[in-house]
Amino acid sequence: MLSMGTGLKSGVVKSILVMAGIVIVLAGVKTAAALLVPFLLATFIAIICNPIIVKASQYNIPKGISVVFVILIFVAIVLSLGGLVGKSLTELSQLLPQYRTQLQDQFIWLTEKLSEYNIHLSTGVVLEYFDPAAAMGLATDILGGLGGVMANLFLIILASIFMLFESSSISRKLHLAVDDPDMRISQIDRFLDSVNNYLAIKTLVSIATGILVATMLWAFGLQFYPLWGVLAFLLNYIPNIGSIIAAVPAMSLAILQLGPGAAGVIGLGYLGINAIMGNIVEPKYLGKGLGLSTLVVFLSLIFWGWLLGTAGMLLSVPLTMIFKIGLENSDEGRWLAVLLSGDEEDTSQQKT
Repeated sequence: MLSMGTGLKSGVVKSILVMAGIVIVLAGVKTAAALLVPFLLATFIAIICNPIIVKASQYNIPKGISVVFVILIFVAIVLSLGGLVGKSLTELSQLLPQYRTQLQDQFIWLTEKLSEYNIHLSTGVVLEYFDPAAAMGLATDILGGLGGVMANLFLIILASIFMLFESSSISRKLHLAVDDPDMRISQIDRFLDSVNNYLAIKTLVSIATGILVATMLWAFGLQFYPLWGVLAFLLNYIPNIGSIIAAVPAMSLAILQLGPGAAGVIGLGYLGINAIMGNIVEPKYLGKGLGLSTLVVFLSLIFWGWLLGTAGMLLSVPLTMIFKIGLENSDEGRWLAVLLSGDEEDTSQQKT
């Protein structure tokens, strides 16, 4: 009895110490968020660009030349898009009060129409708690917050260059770190390959989504279409929820500029693009075994947003996916990976 009591007491003490350690680590991460976020972005950029560097090495192109070439292309794209989006953000911020008033007028007209069908809504109470232009304001805040992070562009690019030069030795160093000089532990290589594959394909799908959305809105003649395309690209990293958030501000502006009918068609266009990319293209190249449940996506959005700010919200799903991939390659953590996974993955695992 005494030994059982001692064991229980030591287990409780160990659990308390682990929880205290987690709290201390999270507090440290939150305090150092301004320093960590640029390095996290640099890591993602390096992972995304690394397949191009590997492909170039197969054609005997020196690594230094390929790294510099890829980084120069990336910087050119970021600067050109940054200037375009920055100009659109400034114009949208100036027009936002006007759009808010116009959307409120549209909402009042809608409540009057509903009252004709005996559906009565108190316009004053609803407008007090519901801001029709909040979605456009949220979009400007997200892109503005990311622009603040990209102010450290030089630091991000410099860190990405060093990471790309070190990328070929990361696997070997990890094996040495876990005392596996003969590189027999296959989980490490499987983890690295899964992370690289997920981020590279997810980025390509997100780029395609952003281009399709911007092209569709340009065809409709909607203002600030590059802005909404970039927003669709960024929020495509967040499955299910991200596509809804990306569509609402563009549809709100379409109601004012093009009318409710065109806004509805644009909404259907968003739905079609995300259905094709999310249900056909992504599963084809990523497989159905890399999904997260909608609840986990929502909670990770809140958690990483609280911890790292706007950049944390945008990186929430990739960060959670890396954590999940690591758990899948660990015998002790596979049960937690199952809890994080979506319904489709659970079904496929039961069949196998």
